[in-house]
Amino acid sequence: MLSLTIARRRELKALSHSLHPVVMIGKSGLSDSVINELNRALDSHELIKIKAQIDDRLARNALLEEICDKLDSAAVQHIGKIFVIYRPKAGTADAKVDFSGNKKTKRIPFRTKRSYQN
Repeated sequence: MLSLTIARRRELKALSHSLHPVVMIGKSGLSDSVINELNRALDSHELIKIKAQIDDRLARNALLEEICDKLDSAAVQHIGKIFVIYRPKAGTADAKVDFSGNKKTKRIPFRTKRSYQN
């Protein structure tokens, strides 16, 4: 099972807010087709949300651990019936996400009419 640092987990939680559940696990639990679909989703997206339709809290915890063990991924978040898991793409060693687009940059002020006169 993959382990994450606290700072990396916080970054991934922030990224997962806008995601919708990719796979829904029914009351019958994990099957081979569900594992294959989860593997396919992790290969293409790295960070996914899963919704489980199981009412028992302990069973959901066990299900999350089993998913992470079988897929060699890390559990990012578990709130209620929603799981967020992460597995970096093959070939990249836990590459950091670039948040440079979200940072505010210093804006160059507009030139006013009076600044052209001097």
